[in-house]
Amino acid sequence: MKKGKIGVQMMMLKGKVEELGVYETLRQVRELGYGAVEVSQIPMTAENVAELKRASEDFDIKIAALSAAVEPMLPGMPGETLSNDFDKIVSDCKTLNCNFLRIGMLPLTVMGHKDKIMEFIEKAESLAHRLAEQGIELYYHTHHLEFQKYDGVYLLDLIKNNTTKLGFELDVHWIQRAGENPVEFVKKYSGRISLLHLKDYRIGQMDLSQIDFKDMAKFMQIFTNTIEFAELGEGNLDLKAIIEAGLESGAQYFLVEQDNTYGRDAFECLEVSANHLKKLGYADWF
Repeated sequence: MKKGKIGVQMMMLKGKVEELGVYETLRQVRELGYGAVEVSQIPMTAENVAELKRASEDFDIKIAALSAAVEPMLPGMPGETLSNDFDKIVSDCKTLNCNFLRIGMLPLTVMGHKDKIMEFIEKAESLAHRLAEQGIELYYHTHHLEFQKYDGVYLLDLIKNNTTKLGFELDVHWIQRAGENPVEFVKKYSGRISLLHLKDYRIGQMDLSQIDFKDMAKFMQIFTNTIEFAELGEGNLDLKAIIEAGLESGAQYFLVEQDNTYGRDAFECLEVSANHLKKLGYADWF
């Protein structure tokens, strides 16, 4: 039977990395049962790259994907980019035996400008071809902003329709937040995805204890911002149907992520999600 591989998106562990270091963080990830990670928002210093490699070998953890921007999110913003640090990023991929690289988001400077978006798409596609020569595949990660329409077409479809080499890392929470059905939308991108982000979608409790109902604007701010990033199984997404659609559509890695844990320990959140995935029948995907 065809299987995927379940892993962790390390963005949610950046605080743990700062506190414990890369090696100890990955040791605890392995203790929770996860056998793969996607590295994001972890500084790719020489020390961290070496510790990722050491932990990967010592704990049998696959480095599923690394992250890189095409260009800075904002002018002068620090961080490595494919435009400026191509050779170094390729070297990190090869050091870590990783052949997937993912772009986290469009630069904020191009959002809302179709001509600039099209320039970004052209750059990303060109980089995807350059990376392919090095045995590395490039993917674009989605949020909800890619469901803005330009001349009646989703921004995400603009990227898809104007590329052949660039792939997509679909995030099922953000698809739901954008008003699309994650199961059906994943199927639309069949053949263009290898990485899928799993996070649940929950309507949180409103804290109205400090609200003066004479200030309805403040109430409305709370009322319209109740959507939360949930541990798997603690929201309302049909995760089994999503995972099966992902597998049928070409996804290889299914990466657990939670943008905000609302004060809950990140390792505890990952344990809750792992237990739910096992309950759904995916214990042998870890």
